[in-house]
Amino acid sequence: MLQREVQALLDEGVTYIQLDSLRYVIELADVRRRQQMLQAGEDLDQALENTIAADNATLRNARRPSVTIAMHMCRGNNRSAWRSEGGYDVVAERAFASLDVDRFLLEYDTERAGGFEPLRFMPSDKVVVLGLISSKNPQLESQDQLLRRIDEAAKYVPIENLALSPQCGFASTAPGNMLSPEEQKRKLELVVDTARKVWG
Repeated sequence: MLQREVQALLDEGVTYIQLDSLRYVIELADVRRRQQMLQAGEDLDQALENTIAADNATLRNARRPSVTIAMHMCRGNNRSAWRSEGGYDVVAERAFASLDVDRFLLEYDTERAGGFEPLRFMPSDKVVVLGLISSKNPQLESQDQLLRRIDEAAKYVPIENLALSPQCGFASTAPGNMLSPEEQKRKLELVVDTARKVWG
């Protein structure tokens, strides 16, 4: 079904295709969920391989010069809630190297996501979009802190291969998150202003 949806988008001339995956971090990286899967006798390495294979199969026909392909590794975003706690460490080496995408959108808005160290596994031809700005919490982030965190991430990925965004959408589900339209606007203005300071 997803393959047909991707093909329909391509047929309409869409040049940006993004998958939103809950499996990498909500199931395979979340500490509690991993323990449950192990207790149930699941092979976590095989589960990761199967997930990568399924996503690559979904995107197979999208690979063409005019199309940008992206993967967002989501941690849950329904009504400002979250569902995952654990860094990218356990999926990074295989997922970053094996997923046939041009960019990764990674949620890094709270300590629950862990540090930037897993980015050392990122191939040199990929772009990493740092989701440092919360779409869940109306409080506006400190731009100085955002600039420091971008510098930290640049220890693992060249600055020209980094970008900035909210960690997820403001309305991943129909009811949306617990932010007003004005609060959402200020968040997006912060993304733009910070990106201009870093990348010009």
